[in-house]
Amino acid sequence: MGIDRIHEYIVPGKKAHLVGIGGVSMSPLAEVLQGEGLVISGSDMKESQAVEHLRSLGIPVVIGHLSESVEGKDLVIRTAAVHDSNPEIAAAHALGIPVFERAQAWGSIMRRYQNALCISGTHGKTTTTSMCTHIAMAARVDPTVMIGGTLPILGTGHRVGKGKTIILESCEYCNSFLSFYPTVAVILNIEADHLDFFKDLEDVEHSFRAFADLVPPGGTVLANGEDKNTMDALAGKEGVLTFGLSKGDFHSENLTWDHGFPSFDVVWNGKPTIHVTLQVPGEHNVKNAIAAAASALVLGLPGQAIAQGLQDFRGAGRRFEYKGEVKGAVVYDDYAHHPGELKALLDTAASLGYARVICAFQPHTYTRTKALFSEFAEVLQHADILYLAEIFAAREKNEVGISSQDLANAVPGAHAAKNFAELTDRLYDLAQPGDLILTVGAGDIYTVGEELVRRGQNRTL
Repeated sequence: MGIDRIHEYIVPGKKAHLVGIGGVSMSPLAEVLQGEGLVISGSDMKESQAVEHLRSLGIPVVIGHLSESVEGKDLVIRTAAVHDSNPEIAAAHALGIPVFERAQAWGSIMRRYQNALCISGTHGKTTTTSMCTHIAMAARVDPTVMIGGTLPILGTGHRVGKGKTIILESCEYCNSFLSFYPTVAVILNIEADHLDFFKDLEDVEHSFRAFADLVPPGGTVLANGEDKNTMDALAGKEGVLTFGLSKGDFHSENLTWDHGFPSFDVVWNGKPTIHVTLQVPGEHNVKNAIAAAASALVLGLPGQAIAQGLQDFRGAGRRFEYKGEVKGAVVYDDYAHHPGELKALLDTAASLGYARVICAFQPHTYTRTKALFSEFAEVLQHADILYLAEIFAAREKNEVGISSQDLANAVPGAHAAKNFAELTDRLYDLAQPGDLILTVGAGDIYTVGEELVRRGQNRTL
């Protein structure tokens, strides 16, 4: 279905049916489309808070996928997990009803906003998008927001505003961000990832270059000038503004640390413009904050709101998220699932002054674990004690013959746990005052940290 055709359908009065409407990106999409005057219905596999919320807005949601649900609709929008074999999609094709992807719908909506800020990159997207949201809220521009994680200030991962600004976390997987219409495109970094879809690093770079090329004249591409792959991808492109830790159009000066938490000046056009104090640790978050501040400055938001928004940011859900304590040890959870993210996390953890950093890592997908095996093995040695949970399969079957035991064998002193129960027992036995326990990965490893904290609470009762 031609991407431009969707604009003919995202108009008031059209009847749109959303398959997988309860999803983290689909439910806000339903709200925004309803606000645009479309008549919305949807389906999902299960009841949820999102489904309840949509029904409270007068949007009917059917549980289960029934072919008759699409009858009489003008268009169908699906989430990426829904395939052509789905009864509703099959019925739509049979009836000649156009089927569009979720990213195409967000792209079409984006065209209605004066400012469309799209945050891309292999790492740091959720955090930087969340920082930009805090800034926009402090500036009171009433933004519409779509984040791939939960942001405490919103209580969810999205916000439907009435202002002229939309802020979207923009993912390269399956080239979904190429459906977007950014006026400001941010590229935080580029690494070889999602190699179940992309052929290699060059293929990934090509996708990001195409994303940058979507920005119209008068718009802005903001790119990490200290990241070689990003600069390679944008080679020869004119008008790119750069940011970085110590060099670029936007960079930091006078960087100081207080118990792992940074303060610095953001320099723009050669002079300090804003003083920033962060409540999240780590050098990687300084870079994320510079990217967020640069985005806001390009959009003309006031410096006071930028400083305030960044200071108010306490982290997104599952991004170095404090879970509690067990036997005097503190427990944090993090979504890191790529070697670059793991290195940033473990380097940050090492800077915080704990006696031991105990890392429980759950690799995410067999293909990523196999493709980046040596990088994982190298970076995981940065933990003082390492435990590995079994690989989280996500959408995959183990067709490459790899296990967490293989990774444990490659890291001196590492241990692989058969299941979460064994892992929780081992971590509980290890825990002592002065320890930092990290549960790490994009799957369900966070439940181990939550169970540890529960045991700690029961112990003190």
